[in-house]
Amino acid sequence: MSGNNYYYGDNVNMYGGQGNQGIVKNLGGAGADRQDPALVAALAELQRLVAELRAQVPAPSAQLLDESLPAVSADAAVPQQERHRALMAIAGIAATVGAVGQPVAQAVQAIIGMLGG
Repeated sequence: MSGNNYYYGDNVNMYGGQGNQGIVKNLGGAGADRQDPALVAALAELQRLVAELRAQVPAPSAQLLDESLPAVSADAAVPQQERHRALMAIAGIAATVGAVGQPVAQAVQAIIGMLGG
């Protein structure tokens, strides 16, 4: 890692042996997220932005935001797929309200980039 470039993915080292097969996947999850201060800060900022947005959306959208927030907490021990699903739900609501939701949509986009996809 150098600068602000991060790579989250597999790192495979093989030293000799025969018939090597398989790979141990350490998927990171919340524990790895807490190690990245930039991601922790981005998730906290997203929480703040969603709280502001919540007051400006219809009740069903506010409820979906409420249901999605726990999965995007830096302390949440949730599978990556669940976090991604919650981020996409938040981004979808942000996109439907136009300019008001643009900061939230941009924050989600940045977080998805940090998570590698």
